[in-house]
Amino acid sequence: MSDIIQLLPDSVANQIAAGEVIQRPASVVKELVENALDAGAHEINVMVTDAGKTLIQVNDDGSGMSATDARLSFERHATSKIRQAGDLFDLHTMGFRGEALASIAAVAQVELITRLHDDEVGTQITIQGSHFVGQEPVACQVGSQFKVENLFFNVPARRKFLKSNTTELNNILTAYERIVLVNPGVAFSLHHNGVEISHLPVAGLRQRIIDVFGKKINQEILPVSVETSICKISGYVGKPESARKKGAHQFFFVNGRFMKHAYFAKAVMAPFERLVPQGEQVPFFLYFEVAPADIDVNIHPTKTEIKFDNEQAIWQILMAAVKDAVGKFNDIPSIDFDIEGKPEIPIWEQHSGDAAPPAVKSNPQYNPFNDTRNRRTAPRTDHWEDLYGQPANTEVQQPSLFDEEEGETAADIIAEKSPSHYQYKGRFVMTAVKSGLMIIDQHRAHVRVLFEEYTEKMAHHRWMTQKLLFPEMIRLSPADADVMRQIIDELSLVGFSVSDLGGDSFSVNGVPADIDGFDTTAMLNGIVAAAKEKVGRAKDDLDHALALSMARSAAIPYGQVLSNEEMENLVNRLFSCSNVNMTPDGKPILCILQQEEIDHLLG
Repeated sequence: MSDIIQLLPDSVANQIAAGEVIQRPASVVKELVENALDAGAHEINVMVTDAGKTLIQVNDDGSGMSATDARLSFERHATSKIRQAGDLFDLHTMGFRGEALASIAAVAQVELITRLHDDEVGTQITIQGSHFVGQEPVACQVGSQFKVENLFFNVPARRKFLKSNTTELNNILTAYERIVLVNPGVAFSLHHNGVEISHLPVAGLRQRIIDVFGKKINQEILPVSVETSICKISGYVGKPESARKKGAHQFFFVNGRFMKHAYFAKAVMAPFERLVPQGEQVPFFLYFEVAPADIDVNIHPTKTEIKFDNEQAIWQILMAAVKDAVGKFNDIPSIDFDIEGKPEIPIWEQHSGDAAPPAVKSNPQYNPFNDTRNRRTAPRTDHWEDLYGQPANTEVQQPSLFDEEEGETAADIIAEKSPSHYQYKGRFVMTAVKSGLMIIDQHRAHVRVLFEEYTEKMAHHRWMTQKLLFPEMIRLSPADADVMRQIIDELSLVGFSVSDLGGDSFSVNGVPADIDGFDTTAMLNGIVAAAKEKVGRAKDDLDHALALSMARSAAIPYGQVLSNEEMENLVNRLFSCSNVNMTPDGKPILCILQQEEIDHLLG
């Protein structure tokens, strides 16, 4: 039998390696910019065309390369960062494997122009799909200029599965943000299709954060600083009022490298457990300095997952540092005496006269010997028939709370609902219904009601715009600003009037008439965060995200005291919806404690 095992050609091996290192255009930008930083660059310019599918160009003023090094840099495992295996535990550079340039050259057409400071002329090298095309001397500036064209031109399957230009550009912006936030001493610029998206001069860390995410964040963050024998932690963490459900800017960096670490994220959120609503997140920008021998960055091709030797100890240090920052700056929500829109707290006043004796209300018609549980009575005639004349059309098939085998419907379940309701802990509305005790989550119920109203208005273009006397200015990060430009037309359909002022700034000139009085900036930030995952998809998906985000912002918050009339109105509007059981994102709205269960509990 003949031998069947053979060595793969270098071009094939490079393409296999590229599948792990180069996943999309953002991966190319990350690798080239990190190489520029390792070369000591003070200014880095990134230019992309068609979200990097057609062209990615990175220019830097770093040390440059000699003609020999330039040619050797495209070989697999050729690197200037390490010399032996022990160097992996003493890394001070972003790159070290020597795979990035070889992987890029395997799936694209690459041109490199570079020159050392002491050389009179530079070197130009051209490579296409791992095949060396040519090398010649050229006049150029000190540093390196990488031009990557037609990414995945020789791997059609990979190019076919790239996402839309909007999605790929968002990924590039994400990679760009992760790099610029940890290198405030380097000037950066980013251009897309010839238009400058970002220009960041050399600045301090706090100013770099402000330059990336806007001036508003300057009032939302607190400094964090602690130094121990195990690690040094510095940076900023958000105030409790900066918390949001989606889109919170959360970044961890260790030794100048971005990392993802869910375990440490819990340590940051632990001090905010009773300060922010459940499910919301605060922004943070935290920088770890750890001895290189105490971490391992070589466990994932993207180098974003890092293993620490002393995770539990660092967890405790991090939590204590954040708790100290919040307490040190007295950033505990104080008592707010602005009572507008807040529940009224009755004040006890002592009167000279005697207090009226308590009255006991009773129903003289009630007979405990009449068993009405199995007797189906006609629905009340106070508009319930109009609300339930047609069958509900649920958007997602969910388990029903009603006994469909006996023909029980939403109309039947509340046919004999009590006209009086009870609010429990400012969160749940409790009311007696035909089959037992119904408990409704007031916030989720209102989200469902508003979502269906907003969806209908969007479908029929019924929104009216309320012009603002003084337009509000908002500043977004480059990634969020790009999303905002994509959804401006959709926002106009729901009543927002937003103008692009350039430089990632926008003017809000009008808001939907029905949501006047809410925090416009917070609502738009929430809409952008929700739409970021939907941009580039079907219009229905984007409309769904916009309607749901607006409904969450405008819905009755937990803790708001409701009158009996308000609770009655909420119940009526909820049971006129197409789906009374679940919110648009699949969370339960109500439950029913059956009469039999109550009898069993008290039997």
